[in-house]
Amino acid sequence: MNSTQLKGNWEEQKGKLKQKFATLTDNDLLFAEGKKEEMMGKLQIKLGKSKEELHKILSDL
Repeated sequence: MNSTQLKGNWEEQKGKLKQKFATLTDNDLLFAEGKKEEMMGKLQIKLGKSKEELHKILSDL
């Protein structure tokens, strides 16, 4: 998967996450290269979910 496809896929998932969790903002879902774990940590804290729960939510989108 090239970076354009990955970015498009993330944009779609980001929209679904914002629908499911109204408290999330664009800044919460800012996907910067090399910062995935940092973003996931912030999401865990904001949503009160474990790492496993968060991965399950993302895989179910």
